[in-house]
Amino acid sequence: MAKRNVGKPWFLVAFLVALVSIAALPATAQSFRAQCPTSTITHPGTLTNANAEPAYTGPTTQVVGAKGYLVPSGNVNGAIKCQQVSGGDGFATMGDGTQTYLFSFGPLSGLADIANGQPGTEFPAVFNTPAAGTLLPGDPATTTAATPGQPVNVPIANFAFNGGVGLVPNVDAIADGLCASPCIDGHVDPRQIMDIGVMNGNIPAPLMAIDEDDEFFLTLSNVGMIMRPDLFEQHTIHFHGYPNASAFYDGVPDASVAINIGGSFTYYYLAPDAGTYFWHCHITPPEHLQMGMVGQLYVRPRQNRVPSGSSLYAALQAQQGDLRTACNSASDILCSNPLPPSNSTTQVAGGKYAYNDGDGSTYYDVEYPLQIHGFDPNFHFVGMTFNPEGFTDMKDKYFLLNGRSYPDTVTPGPLATESSDGKLHFSQPLPSIINIPAGKKALLRISDLDVTEYQTLASLGIPMKVVGLNAKLLRDQSGNNLYYNTNSITLAGGESVDVILDATNYAAGQVFYLYTPNLDHLSNDAENFGGLMTEVHVN
Repeated sequence: MAKRNVGKPWFLVAFLVALVSIAALPATAQSFRAQCPTSTITHPGTLTNANAEPAYTGPTTQVVGAKGYLVPSGNVNGAIKCQQVSGGDGFATMGDGTQTYLFSFGPLSGLADIANGQPGTEFPAVFNTPAAGTLLPGDPATTTAATPGQPVNVPIANFAFNGGVGLVPNVDAIADGLCASPCIDGHVDPRQIMDIGVMNGNIPAPLMAIDEDDEFFLTLSNVGMIMRPDLFEQHTIHFHGYPNASAFYDGVPDASVAINIGGSFTYYYLAPDAGTYFWHCHITPPEHLQMGMVGQLYVRPRQNRVPSGSSLYAALQAQQGDLRTACNSASDILCSNPLPPSNSTTQVAGGKYAYNDGDGSTYYDVEYPLQIHGFDPNFHFVGMTFNPEGFTDMKDKYFLLNGRSYPDTVTPGPLATESSDGKLHFSQPLPSIINIPAGKKALLRISDLDVTEYQTLASLGIPMKVVGLNAKLLRDQSGNNLYYNTNSITLAGGESVDVILDATNYAAGQVFYLYTPNLDHLSNDAENFGGLMTEVHVN
C-alpha cells in the first residue's frame, strides 16, 4: 500500500511534534470539537423536552415554515441524543491470554455506561456535563483498579461520569458576552481527549442505541495510532444498512468526508426505522474491519412509547401519517412494517418490542447485543510491525462474541488490558453471557462483522424465534408474520438477525449453550477449546 512509507524516521518525529503542538495550544484553537445541541429545528425547545422520550400518541405534526421547509407545529416525537468516540488503536486480550493489537474506536462519552455494558448514547443534559476533576488515562479502568484480563475488582459505581470527554466552558465567548457561564458549546480541552482516547480502543466499538424519531449527533475525534506513527490514517463512521438519506454523513470517503488526525467531525442522523444495524470505519475497509473498527447500533421502535393500555394496532396505523415511515403495502414492496391482521393487543406497562409489529409479537423482557467477529492474529501482528499485510492470506483463528472468545464470554463485567502506555483500558467492555429471568423472553440482537468467514450460532434447549433479518421485520405485504423457530442461524459478514429466546417453560437454574457447530471455530488460535460460544442462564 503506497501510504506506508516504512523506514523514514521523520514520520515519527512529525507525529510527536503534532501531538506536542496539540497539547500546547489553547482549547479554542484546536480542531477537536464535540457537538450536542439542546434545541434544533426538528426538536425545538419551545415545543418539546429534548432530554426525554415523549409518549407516542401520533405522528409529529408539521407545517411549512418561514423558509419553506417543514417544521414541527405541535406534537413532537423523539428526543436529541449525542455520543462521542475516538478513532485510534489499542490492545485486547484473547481467550488464551494473548494480547492482540487493534485499530479501533474508543469511548469519549458515556464512559460509565459503556463500562457497565450499556450504550454510550446520552441525552444533551448528560452529554453536556463536564467532568468534575481530571480524568486519568485509562479511565474508567484506572479509577476502578482492574487487573489485566480480569473483571473489575472495584465497583464501577466508583466512576459515574457519562458526559462528553474534554468539554470546557468557552471563556472567550463568556468574556465577549456572547453566552452565559458555563457556556458549553462544543469547545474541548484537547489534553483530556488525548488522555482518554489514546490507546483506548474497544472491541466491539462503543455501543450505540437510539429511538425512532430521535436526532443523533455522533462526534468522531481522530487521535492517531500511537503504535503506527508512520500511518497518517483518516477514519470515518459508516452506518451499514442504515436508511440515512444524506451521503454527506454516510462515511464512505468517496462521497462524504474523512477525519484527519487531530480533527473531529459530527455526524447527524434522524432515526426512522427500528432494527439492529452496525457501524464501521470505511477507510480501507478490509483492513480496518479486520483490525477491529466495528461496532453495533440498534434503533428502538416507537411502539415502546405507546401509552399503557393503548392499542398497538391503532398506534401502527397512526404511523402511516409519518411520511418517513408510511407503508402502503399495495404499492411499496420495501415497506418495513406492513399492518398485521386486525389485533386487539394493548400495550403493557413498560412493554418493550424489537419492531413496530402492531400485534405485540416481538415483545421481550431483556435484550443482549451480540457482535460476531474474527481476528487473524498474524494480520494483527504485521499490522503493528510495519510489514506488508497479506490481505489474500487473511484467515481468522480467534472467533469472538462481543470481542471475547470462550471462556471470557461468560466473564461478567468489562475486561481490562494493559496497553503500551502502561495503563489499563477496558478494551472489551461488553459481556456475552445471557441471563433470562425465568418465565421471560430475551431479545438477541446478533450481527456478524467478520471479514473472512460465515458464522453459525446454534441454541440447544431454547429454540430461537427469528423475527427480524437485516433490520427488517419478517412480515409479508399482506401482514402475515414470517417468523420461524430454529436451533441455528447462519450469517455472512454484513448481516444481522433479531432472535427471541422464550424461557416461559424453563425453571430457574437451568443453563444452556449458544455456540457454533463449526468445530474449527470453537478454538482460541492453536488451543482446542474456546471460540464462538457462550452460556444462557435462566435465573
